[in-house]
Amino acid sequence: MDKSKRPLPKSKRSSRRRSPPIQSGDRIDYRNMSLISRFISEQGKILSRRVNRLTLKQQRLITIAIKQARILSLLPFRNNKNVERKRKESIPRTTRFRTKTRTRPRNN
Repeated sequence: MDKSKRPLPKSKRSSRRRSPPIQSGDRIDYRNMSLISRFISEQGKILSRRVNRLTLKQQRLITIAIKQARILSLLPFRNNKNVERKRKESIPRTTRFRTKTRTRPRNN
């Protein structure tokens, strides 16, 4: 076979297979905070199924458990520790809109 007609070599994949994120003994429950916290981002968002490598059924159960934990105040709805916001200086409402001074008196 000619070198020019030889097929390109396929990239070698890692032979190490990752273990599933949820083991068979893990119970998906709103009280299992060590399990639930693995599927939440630093900002407090629920990570997608693709990122978590979960099945559809597992993702649904995780989502329900996270929402129940949020409602029962076991988890925050948002994590504000890492988010820094710069607030603008507040301007009083009365001075914001009045730029010109009135020179003529009003006619009633």
